[in-house]
Amino acid sequence: MFATNMDSARDVGGAPSTVLIPMRFVWPYGGRSVFLSGSFARRWSELIPMTPVEGCPTVFQAIYSVMPGYHQYKFFVDGEWRHDEHQPYVSGEYGLVNTVLLATDPNFFHPNVTPEITSGSNMEEDTEAFRRLVRITDGNLTDVVPRITEGDLQGSRHRISVFLSAHTTYELLPESGKVVALDVDLPVKQAFHILHEQGIPLAPLWDFSKGQFVGVLTASDFILILRELGNHGSNLTEEELETHTIAAWKEGKAYLNGQIDGHGRALPRRFIHAGPYDNMKDVVLKLLQNEVATVPIIHSSSEDGTFPQLLHLASLSGILKCICRYFRHSSSSLPILQAPICELHVGTWVPEIGESNCRPLAMLRPSASLSAALNLLVQAQVSSIPIVDDNDSLLDIYCRSDITALAKDRAYAHINLNEMTIHQALQLGQDSYSPFEPRSQRCQMCLRSDSLHKVMERLANPGVRRLVIVEAGSKRVEGIVSLSDIFKFLLG
Repeated sequence: MFATNMDSARDVGGAPSTVLIPMRFVWPYGGRSVFLSGSFARRWSELIPMTPVEGCPTVFQAIYSVMPGYHQYKFFVDGEWRHDEHQPYVSGEYGLVNTVLLATDPNFFHPNVTPEITSGSNMEEDTEAFRRLVRITDGNLTDVVPRITEGDLQGSRHRISVFLSAHTTYELLPESGKVVALDVDLPVKQAFHILHEQGIPLAPLWDFSKGQFVGVLTASDFILILRELGNHGSNLTEEELETHTIAAWKEGKAYLNGQIDGHGRALPRRFIHAGPYDNMKDVVLKLLQNEVATVPIIHSSSEDGTFPQLLHLASLSGILKCICRYFRHSSSSLPILQAPICELHVGTWVPEIGESNCRPLAMLRPSASLSAALNLLVQAQVSSIPIVDDNDSLLDIYCRSDITALAKDRAYAHINLNEMTIHQALQLGQDSYSPFEPRSQRCQMCLRSDSLHKVMERLANPGVRRLVIVEAGSKRVEGIVSLSDIFKFLLG
């Protein structure tokens, strides 16, 4: 961003003239629709269109005349507010904003301009209104970490609780969409092919004989089935998998878990679901208590519950997006959003040296067996495992939903779980990621210094279910924060 020329545009007439300096503002990071706004654009109320530079379709520019002085500005790219981290920027009323100082007097100085540490990461969305401030103290750069009191914490939690209690899951329903449901009489093999082809980690189950929804089939079921296939004492064979129905598997799963009555019959598992008029807080608590991330939204117009309709899937991600959208322009009412996640102890962290009584963070090397990964997912009751090198630097992540990639071409029938490595399993599935969870969203990261607001905004994005906390530069894994971690903290 620079001045195209220093010719002054002056008002005509006898009144004292106002100096306007034509400035060229540049956004060199691409986009479909790019606008400029700032303190000079009718005090942020005007969006100035930016046009691609001829021969450089990813570089957008706008020429706008501004008065000498201190100005703030940022870019509106494809519906999201962004700043250019390679230009001077500060944190202000409108989040992270770029700055420019045009002075006709060499002694002009704006007292509120403070330097910012420039991140080394790629361009990121900065829709949050809060970020770390940096000031100069005795010539040294010092982080200014907001002090969060117990009153701030409880007050923020109360406001979020009130919001969730006052809004229903009906607000989560999209204007249009698709929800896949499976018949319980469908063979397990075919069911997992559908999950893989549709790019979904779970599907509600419909029992035609009962005329109602009875449960959910998830990637975890496939993990348990594969472990059973790999168990030499298992009664389930690969041939039986071709005809084994979902209903039969669910009954067998109940026996495996010891969920049987006094007569040796499998106990029916309670179907966890929500109604369109249930408030969001009750749904969040239901999700957390049952350790699931998604529940079907079922509605029946009849009093006896017959003829139920599957409307949507309520998820922690969707509810978090509602929170972020509601408080986006009133972030000051939630002081905890300003605090870095390391100060709030959100998520699971690698234990410090000498620290005891801390839940360890499960991590594996790419050379570990797929069997080890599946066992860890089940035994540690986690949804994902960071894959790291010998220095514990992040390479990739293995998630429960990755297991559905083995449904492609019946790969599960040709592999040995103890011999296949995690690296090979990830390679096998690298062409299998659906548009619902592109590979770029599989391994999302954040820093321990990132604000809670920034972490929440990222987790609210479609397909992002957790963030791996890494050390800047080395990408050494320091922890992991999931959607359930955020809600457990927000609701206390």
